[in-house]
Amino acid sequence: VLEALSNIRKDSKKRKFTQTVDLILNLKQIDIKKPEEKVDLFLQLPNPRLKKLKICALVDEELAIEAKKHCEYVILKEEFKIMTKNKPKLRKITNECGFFITQPHLMPEVATAFGKILGPKGKMPNPKAGCIIPPKADLKIIVNKLKNTVKIATKNDTIIKCAIGDEGMTDEQLSQNIQQVFNSVLAKLPQHENNIKSVLVKLTMGSPVVIGGAK
Repeated sequence: VLEALSNIRKDSKKRKFTQTVDLILNLKQIDIKKPEEKVDLFLQLPNPRLKKLKICALVDEELAIEAKKHCEYVILKEEFKIMTKNKPKLRKITNECGFFITQPHLMPEVATAFGKILGPKGKMPNPKAGCIIPPKADLKIIVNKLKNTVKIATKNDTIIKCAIGDEGMTDEQLSQNIQQVFNSVLAKLPQHENNIKSVLVKLTMGSPVVIGGAK
């Protein structure tokens, strides 16, 4: 793993932005049409990314003040209809934010207003990720946890790709994050190591490098 991380840095040109480090897992001998063979989980990384995820809160007045303290975007309940008409702004927020959070009683309205744009991108508030805010919960704790959470899923293909950090982190930190994701995926696969075809790592603008030892 450390050798592969060293190689992607060595082969990368200097960019004007901090590149993300992506982990790619190519799977084999699984049928993603079978629910029991699909991978769909949320995982907290042992080492936080330097480039933090943005969070959007879809809340009512009860959480407005707290949400504005801790989230990059806040859309209040009374703004839902207005926001659905502002497609460019809504697309911008959707693309920028990693997670959307809301309150349980607002889920039907969130689904009606934002389901068509958030659903296809897999960004509807998900209880498995902790995106549904329980009553009297500490919003700061929820947001900080989400900023260090990754979604790991097989969608319509036997490939898993997720951001495990960025180039500002040390190779040791990135290696620990990779190991955490790899072990979590392995535990979900029916034949474990035998379902792994290859493991690769890459920078945003770089070419993938195979991590040695994967079959």
